[in-house]
Amino acid sequence: MDTLQARPSNPANAVRRDPRESTRRHERFVVRAQALFFARVAFLVLGFGVLLVAEWRVAVGATGLGTAAWAVVALGYSVTNYLLVRNQKYGQTFTFATLCLDLVLLVYLISHSGGVRSPVMAAQLVFTIFFALLFPSTTALIPPLLALPVAARVDLMFKADGWTDFFYLFWYAALDAVLVYVMVYLTGREEQQTTEIARLEQELKALAVVEERNRLAREIHDGLGAALSGLIIQAEYAGSISREPAVKAELKELKGAAEEAIDELRRALVMMRNDFQLVPALENVCSTFKARHKLPCDLSLRGNPPRLSNEAQLTIFRILQESLTNISKHANARKVTVSVNFTVDGLTMTVADDGKGFDIRNTPQHHYGLVNMRERARKVGGDVLVESERGQGTTVTLMLHGLNGEATMEAAIPVRYTAHK
Repeated sequence: MDTLQARPSNPANAVRRDPRESTRRHERFVVRAQALFFARVAFLVLGFGVLLVAEWRVAVGATGLGTAAWAVVALGYSVTNYLLVRNQKYGQTFTFATLCLDLVLLVYLISHSGGVRSPVMAAQLVFTIFFALLFPSTTALIPPLLALPVAARVDLMFKADGWTDFFYLFWYAALDAVLVYVMVYLTGREEQQTTEIARLEQELKALAVVEERNRLAREIHDGLGAALSGLIIQAEYAGSISREPAVKAELKELKGAAEEAIDELRRALVMMRNDFQLVPALENVCSTFKARHKLPCDLSLRGNPPRLSNEAQLTIFRILQESLTNISKHANARKVTVSVNFTVDGLTMTVADDGKGFDIRNTPQHHYGLVNMRERARKVGGDVLVESERGQGTTVTLMLHGLNGEATMEAAIPVRYTAHK
């Protein structure tokens, strides 16, 4: 049987799964969309100023009522976009749609004010920048480029100065491509740096946790471990000089309790130092139970251990430990059977005894062993099934599936307590 070791999750994957990352990206989009709104307001203010001067109206081709109508429409969807920009569901879609409307408006103005030689043509580059800022992808180049042939009024290419218009069209297309590339590149570098910083922060936190665990492990080993070892030695010495059977029995019990505390302390230190291995721990607790209580305890392991989180491994171990403790205290059993069946995404563990059993529906108050097992299982998305009847023994079944080292509270399955009728 291969040993099962806890494997740390990939820090890069952890960064991508971090909900704070999506929140940060959304906030960045909101800030840029708000900047787009203020740019639109500036263009509209400039446009309304142009409408007040007759010569300027002619220069930009705003001689009819259509331009004023477009300006009102643009003001309406700009304000609406500003109000909806924080909406997680519709904010980005509506912003993209309004940017396309901006291009339609620009095409209208450009086509009525000299084609690609229009002074309005430069505004198309500004909105190309906003496309690349808000939607940093090479596909952000598509809407601005699609607007260029229309804005150029392709029919002019077949006239005497058609090649000059073609040069203007090519020039603005090249500028669009450069702008989009620069913005996408810079945004990508920013994302890489942010991800790297987040990864380094997580690694530093992990190193700090490991260092603190190691420090605590040393303190516990040198302090509490030494005290318990001294207690065991003193109990042995007192037992050797005592002649009272009752005192000898109490001292033997005291020594056994101290040895159990030492074993528990060793397991805690192992887990704190990330040296915990599930399969050897299960084998150890069963062999210790058999030796200490002189009670047969058969352990059966089937399948290959999957990748399990540290919390899931500890849950499995603690539920087995709690089950065996209950058997030693209450069951009066003659035999215990532990069966662990590993699957690709979890396991099923069954702990059965042939003891006196109990009525699950009348569990004594202030006995929290079963409650603790339930709560531990729920934290890693598990299910505990306890079956018992007076005189028929007790069976505790732990089921953990769908983990793959990523157990969460959302995956928790309600724990069931049932009894044979």
